[in-house]
Amino acid sequence: MKNQQPLTAKWGKPLVTGLLISAAAASFSCEKEPDLMEIADRIHSRVLKIDTHADTPLQMARPGFDIREEHDPWTTGSQVDIPRMEKGELNGLFMVAYLGQGPRDSASHVAADEKMTEYFELIHQTVADNGDKLAFAQEPKDLKAIADAGKIAIFIGMENGYPLGTDISKVRKFYDLGARYITLSHGGNNEICDSSTDPNGPEHGGLSEFGKEVVKEMNRLGMMIDVSHISDDAFFDVLEISTAPIVATHSSARALCDHPRNLTDDMIVKLAKNGGVIQVNALSSYVKTPEPNPARESDMAALRESFGPMQELTDERRDEYRAEMMKIREKYKADLATVADYVDHIDHIVNLVGIEHVGIGMDLDGGGGLADCYDISEIKNITIELVKRGYSEEAIEKIWSGNFMRVFEEIMQSGSTSVRPL
Repeated sequence: MKNQQPLTAKWGKPLVTGLLISAAAASFSCEKEPDLMEIADRIHSRVLKIDTHADTPLQMARPGFDIREEHDPWTTGSQVDIPRMEKGELNGLFMVAYLGQGPRDSASHVAADEKMTEYFELIHQTVADNGDKLAFAQEPKDLKAIADAGKIAIFIGMENGYPLGTDISKVRKFYDLGARYITLSHGGNNEICDSSTDPNGPEHGGLSEFGKEVVKEMNRLGMMIDVSHISDDAFFDVLEISTAPIVATHSSARALCDHPRNLTDDMIVKLAKNGGVIQVNALSSYVKTPEPNPARESDMAALRESFGPMQELTDERRDEYRAEMMKIREKYKADLATVADYVDHIDHIVNLVGIEHVGIGMDLDGGGGLADCYDISEIKNITIELVKRGYSEEAIEKIWSGNFMRVFEEIMQSGSTSVRPL
C-alpha cells in the first residue's frame, strides 16, 4: 500500500487502492447510484470503533456530573456520556487521566501523583457503578469481547508524565492501576522531556536522561509510549531508543495545519516505519488553521490575559477557563473545522504511508470538536465522509480500531509484564 497514488471516485474524492467500496456497492444495479448513506450506516454499525483519547474524567470530577445523563455540549461543555456513546455506536474509549503541567519541585510531584491517582480511582469507580453499560478493559482483545457483550470498553490512558517526578517506579504503579499509555508531556516541559508548546522553549533538547529510562521501562512493561504533545527532538529521541512501535494518540498532520502539536511528514513516515500509528486529533485549530476573525481573536486574547499561564492555574481555575472557552467556541462555532477537513488529514496520512498507520483520537472533553462532529454522538459523520471518499469497510475498520489495536497488541507482546486483573 505504501506510496501508491489514490484512485478517484466519480464523486471526486480519493479512493484507497485495493480497499474500494465496490464490494459494498456490488448488490446495487449498475443503473443506480449506490446509496452511500445506507452503506455508511451498515459499515458504521458493523466495524469496531474506538476513540483513543477523551478527557472525560475532567467532566466526571465535577460536582453533579452524571455520566448516565445526556448533556448538551454547547451549554455544559460535556462531549461524552453513556447515552451519547450509545447514539454514536462507540465500542471503546480511552478515558484519559490528565494533569496539566505544574511546578516541578518534589512536593509538587508528590501532590501530582496523588491527584493523578484520584483520577484513576474515579475512572474505576465510574465503570464499576455503571457495569450494565461499561466494562473495564486492559488488553486489545477486550474491545471485541466487551462489544460482543453489549457494553462499551473503557481503557485508561495517562496524559502527562509529570506525576512520575523522577521516580521510575511510578511507571509500574500507573501500569498496575490500568494505564496502557502515557503521554510523556503536555503543555510544558517536565522531568521526562520537552513539550512542543512550552512557552519558554526546549530545556532538555529532547528526552532527559530520566526520560530515556522512562521509555525503556515502558518498553519493558509493554506499555504504549504516546508522543502527542512532545517536542520534535523528543519524538526522534523516543524513536531512537524505543524497541517497540510508538503511538500518537491525538495528533494531526502538520503539512495540512502548521501547528507544533501536529506531526511533520518526516515524523509520520518514521513513525510508520517504526510500526506505529497516528490517531488524528479533532481539535479544530490542529485540523485547520483558523481564518482571521478579529472579534474571536480579541475574545481569546482577553480570556488568556484574564487567566494567565495555564500551567499556573488551580484545578478550579482551569474549570472556569474551560467554561469561558466553551462560551467563545459556541459564539464562533461557524469557524470550527469540519469533518471533511478532518478526513483530509486521514487522506494525507494514507497517501503518505498507507492505510495501516492512521486512526481516530478526537480529544473530546479536552478541546476537540468539529462543526459537524462536536460530541461523541455524531461520530458516524466521520464514517459517512470516509464512505463518500471511497474507503471500504475493511479500510474503515482499520481506521476506527484495527490499526491502533494491532499496534497495542504488538507493544504488549513485546513487554515482559503479564496483565494483572484489577
